[in-house]
Amino acid sequence: MAHESFEDEGVAALMNDLFVNIKVDREERPDLDQIYQTAHAMLTQRSGGWPLTMFLTPDQAPFFGGTYFPKASRYGLAGFADLLPRIAAAYRQQGPAIAEQNARLKAALALTNPDAQDARAALPVDAPKLAFAALARSFDRVYGGFGGAPKFPHPFELEFCLRRSASRGDKSALEIATVTLARMAEGGIHDQLGGGFCRYSVDAEWTIPHFEKMLYDNAALLAVYADAWRATGEAAFARAARGIVAWTLRDMRAPEGAFYSSLDADSEHEEGKFYVWSREEVQQLLNDEEYRVFAAHYGLDQPPNFENRHWHLHVSRPVAPGQEALLSRARQKVFATREKRVRPGRDEKILVSWNALAIRGMARAARVLGRPEWSASARRALEFIRSTMWREGRLLATYKDGRAHLNAYLDDYAFLIAALLELMQERFSPQDLDWAQALARVLLDKFEDPSGGGFFFTAHDHEELIHRPKPGHDNATPSGNAIAAWALARLAALTGDGRYARAAQRTLELFYPLMRDYPAGFGAMAIALDEAIEPAKVLVLRGERAALGTWQAALAREPLPDITVLAIPDRTPGLPALLDKPQRPGPVNAWLCRGVNCLPPIGDLDHLQQTLKEKA
Repeated sequence: MAHESFEDEGVAALMNDLFVNIKVDREERPDLDQIYQTAHAMLTQRSGGWPLTMFLTPDQAPFFGGTYFPKASRYGLAGFADLLPRIAAAYRQQGPAIAEQNARLKAALALTNPDAQDARAALPVDAPKLAFAALARSFDRVYGGFGGAPKFPHPFELEFCLRRSASRGDKSALEIATVTLARMAEGGIHDQLGGGFCRYSVDAEWTIPHFEKMLYDNAALLAVYADAWRATGEAAFARAARGIVAWTLRDMRAPEGAFYSSLDADSEHEEGKFYVWSREEVQQLLNDEEYRVFAAHYGLDQPPNFENRHWHLHVSRPVAPGQEALLSRARQKVFATREKRVRPGRDEKILVSWNALAIRGMARAARVLGRPEWSASARRALEFIRSTMWREGRLLATYKDGRAHLNAYLDDYAFLIAALLELMQERFSPQDLDWAQALARVLLDKFEDPSGGGFFFTAHDHEELIHRPKPGHDNATPSGNAIAAWALARLAALTGDGRYARAAQRTLELFYPLMRDYPAGFGAMAIALDEAIEPAKVLVLRGERAALGTWQAALAREPLPDITVLAIPDRTPGLPALLDKPQRPGPVNAWLCRGVNCLPPIGDLDHLQQTLKEKA
């Protein structure tokens, strides 16, 4: 609509004559996006999307809206130019009816937040099992994933399955995760040449994607693919993780060290043009032997799969034994040529919440796959946020062109605490723990609902809007309430601060009834709930730095999703009591703690690993 209508002089003149026009970047103002997407669904009884056009009264209440409007009427869709004067006339002539509708809408919006009166006083111990059962019912056993087309990755549901497999020995949970991740890695949703994953698949088989590539999808999938490799040893999962990191560092890293937001789906005004191929193009790049292997592996020997004339690469057949080097050489040639094409547009906003997810994923993958340089990249992004976006004890949400602005939201704080907790497991830093606690204090002081529990999406001192969401459901990114509950519970286990634990518990009690009755889309909340059923577990390693590294590397290969593992060198100052363990004989000693109760220290790595199998 921007090119078709807003840049048209006639339409723009009409808009300016009849309305005060405000163009909103939904990623910079996710609060407005949440409110008006929900309002659109209520007004139209249809799902929302982007672009979203809403017509508001001066008190911010929407009275009409829609998604895409063509410039001129066609195919039963009202033209934007035709619609504008009709909306203006309705506003002038139907004031009382609009006011009545607005009152009903505001009341309905208020009901979208969970009711504290429905909160459970205690969480049932079988809650995670029930959540998994609901998830399993929607599993596609042929192609993986959940439901049908369009099919989204749902990384936090997959992470929940992997956690359940590791902590409960649930083989069906492992199957759901690994089948889905394998099919995705083979599919066209996965960029077979450049790494990384597109937003979603338009078909149920993962073959043809919507070609937009988002930082947050890849950040979450990076953590999941690393976990899947750790659980299975499947090389394809490690390759997918390495590809995500390669794409992130090559295409999405800003000079400052943080990460940009997204790549467009289209280039040269055509969706997918950067990614698809003709046979002739590929044949000109490869010799006969290379082409034969490449074509068989990626489906070029089959009918075209994109708009009946091009091929989008997906794994059609496994590579024959002994031909891996040939395929790798061919792939490098095709990728090098693709790099010379006109590239999709890049959204160069740096968003704290999305960067926090990327830091979390990169730190996890670095630890699991033994790639310390990835951890260094994650830490560089973190330091940019700390130096540029953290001002006078509050976060700013977005940065572009040398300017940081806009007060941060729930997701920014919650995701960043989670990222710090992940980084501390790769390399402990007292400064990171201090900052995590400072962020947590802002969450409690500025976002928590002191009467009803849970966290509002906007701070108490945010500008007044017609609604203040308290989201528990995952959308494109995980629920801020879910990540806050998980992160605060872990932070409470490290510091002994009961405020964090109480806030986490109240959040889970508030959202559990919704999760129980409408389980789809609560993947992140299921993870937080799964950890809350039992006392939090912390494994503290103390000793000489060099020896600690050996123990860390060994433990990183163990699936311990519900244990925070911290390796803290001797003589580290300023530690909370749980972490401040006494020096003992031997290069390393380990304390495994559940809540405030710790087992006797263990000074032998094999003994520790056996204890973890028995006790964790």
